Amino acid sequence: MADASDDLGIPMKPARPPAPGAGAVAKPPTMPPRAPALVRAGDSIRPPEPLRRAGDSHSQPRRNDTEVRKLIVGREITLSGEITACDKLMIEGSVEANLNNCRDVDIAEGGLFKGSASIEEAEIRGRFEGNLVVRKRLLIKSSGRVSGTIRYGQLEVECGGQISGDIQAQPPSETGEVIADTASVRAAS
Repeated sequence: MADASDDLGIPMKPARPPAPGAGAVAKPPTMPPRAPALVRAGDSIRPPEPLRRAGDSHSQPRRNDTEVRKLIVGREITLSGEITACDKLMIEGSVEANLNNCRDVDIAEGGLFKGSASIEEAEIRGRFEGNLVVRKRLLIKSSGRVSGTIRYGQLEVECGGQISGDIQAQPPSETGEVIADTASVRAAS
């Protein structure tokens, strides 16, 4: 009798009939062992990452999350004071502050910032009122409203976005000092 093959074309040994009178049940055919996977030179072997469930507080933070100092002011939250040493500030609520040594500001639609800010980049979909120095790119989205003393490296305003006040392009060589003091901003509000 010729060897039978399975659905994948792998030859299998035929099942042996039980010995007469033994009443033994035939064993199912076994698959041959798999060959180990080959590793090419230069490939790195790393252990599989553990499975993470949503809401698992014991999972390790991603590398980018630990490197970025991020402050999020949520909806219906009001924050006032001075903010320093922040990589990214995201405003969905209301902030009245002096902002220094911050790289990136994102004001969401419905968000409000009043005060002074000296930053690298800004994306505004809500409102900014006060003194704003953006050393690189100031992006005002269609729902964004910016008013006050504004200095910028690059300016982009989407159709519908508004900007008003003392507005000037800033040469790249300037350090980004805030122009007016914050007392005049609070008096105007």
